[in-house]
Amino acid sequence: MSLFRPPMMRSAANSILDRSLFSRVFAAAAARVLDSKDISRYRNELSKTREILKLDRFPNIRPDPDPEVAAQGGKCVVLNPQVKPEVKGKERNEMKRVKRLKETTDPTTWSPVLAEAVNANKLKVLSYDVKLDYDYWSYSTYSIYKNSQSFFGNERLSYLKLVDIMTSILPEDAQGEIPVGFAIVGHIAHLNLRDEYLSYKNLIAEVLVDKNPQIRTVINKIQDVGEESEFRTFKYEVLAGLDDMKVELSEGGCNFKFDYSKVYWNSRLQTEHKRLIDAFNPGELVVDVMAGIGPFALPAGKKKVFVWANDLNPECYKCLAEGIVRNKVNHFVRPFNKDGREFIQHSVYELTQLASKNKNFVSLPQRQRSRHGPVSTMQIIPLPTVPSHFVMNLPAIAIEFCDSFSGLYSGQDQLFDPYTTNILPMVHVHCFSTKSKDDVKESFEICNRLSEVMKTVLRPRFEAGDLQEGEVRVWNVRDVAPKKRMFCAEFRIPREVAFRVS
Repeated sequence: MSLFRPPMMRSAANSILDRSLFSRVFAAAAARVLDSKDISRYRNELSKTREILKLDRFPNIRPDPDPEVAAQGGKCVVLNPQVKPEVKGKERNEMKRVKRLKETTDPTTWSPVLAEAVNANKLKVLSYDVKLDYDYWSYSTYSIYKNSQSFFGNERLSYLKLVDIMTSILPEDAQGEIPVGFAIVGHIAHLNLRDEYLSYKNLIAEVLVDKNPQIRTVINKIQDVGEESEFRTFKYEVLAGLDDMKVELSEGGCNFKFDYSKVYWNSRLQTEHKRLIDAFNPGELVVDVMAGIGPFALPAGKKKVFVWANDLNPECYKCLAEGIVRNKVNHFVRPFNKDGREFIQHSVYELTQLASKNKNFVSLPQRQRSRHGPVSTMQIIPLPTVPSHFVMNLPAIAIEFCDSFSGLYSGQDQLFDPYTTNILPMVHVHCFSTKSKDDVKESFEICNRLSEVMKTVLRPRFEAGDLQEGEVRVWNVRDVAPKKRMFCAEFRIPREVAFRVS
């Protein structure tokens, strides 16, 4: 309700946060319930007449404002501000500066239900002070859909609410786009503040820590991702809490542990991770070329998809290898630490070698499903001779790596149809482009870039259904900036590219 707003304290924006200044008292009314057995009844009836106070996080059944009545278990139903007790008389004693109010009820502001209950001596309407403090104002009715683009460009938009506090503190010229969304990575809140809010960065960080017990550290990015590091890390400053970047979190049914300052992690891609993982079938082989610490690989391994997961960053490789063991997917997921182009070639070569030596299988050990149950027999699962999917999630430059598919199966056409049931792999390559309403322009632009890199002709497909030779489906993944969008281009490697003779 607009009446219940925090005090305006915009002069405090550059000073230390004084939480006591947020305490406010609002005059309202309440209906004393004379028989405790009637509490539920009148709460329901007054709710139907819209006389009950409905304020987020403020229970409208409260102890009676009279301490003696409250001590005996007396309760009242807090009413909305339109329901008022009438003040009949007022005497002033100017010398003592004391105000004495003689109150009676004002039936003109009541519904027939309330009036009848008062006349029946079931309820009594009296004054009530609604007291709200900083703990209350640390929330707001304002929320953001977690996958929308936010002020902070966050990795997981929180439903934390800080608009009430920020609106009351920030100056008038900083009210346009109040910071409301931010990334949460484990215990870390990750901000990407615009220049006009840098003066208030410590205040914003302090409020964020106050609002969410999960947050222990607040950082602000001071350098674009990958600006100085090929491993997509970034420079940051700590605004609140300790400089503790060691994170533990869960996604896709898997546990991840990593140092956020040394590896790339983006929880904004959780939906995209799930979309691709859902497209993988048990027993297929996925080659994850830029795997990071395994947001695609580990959950896919859980569903018995073979994943060869690679990352150039040694720290990512270390976290990936540890995550494979910790999440018990070591029979399905293998870690690699190679250059992306080298890894694409290596994966095809190693698969061929394993098949030629009849080592293209995985043995699952015997398991006893219960204490007294039988022990299962060893299970042999064949490893595919060719990958079903290549995943390339390095949107800034991943398209450039697609030249590695040229001649990838040169002289090996016997591995595919019509000689076998194998078909050429699907490629899922992430990239950036501009943004428009329907993404048509961007789809053609991305296809042109892929065509140039792979020296072929690719065209976008906008209709549903299976992709044909040379067709590309471009998925809108998320917005990353007002004029920038992340996409995933999906296509099957064209035969003339895969079998090309150099």
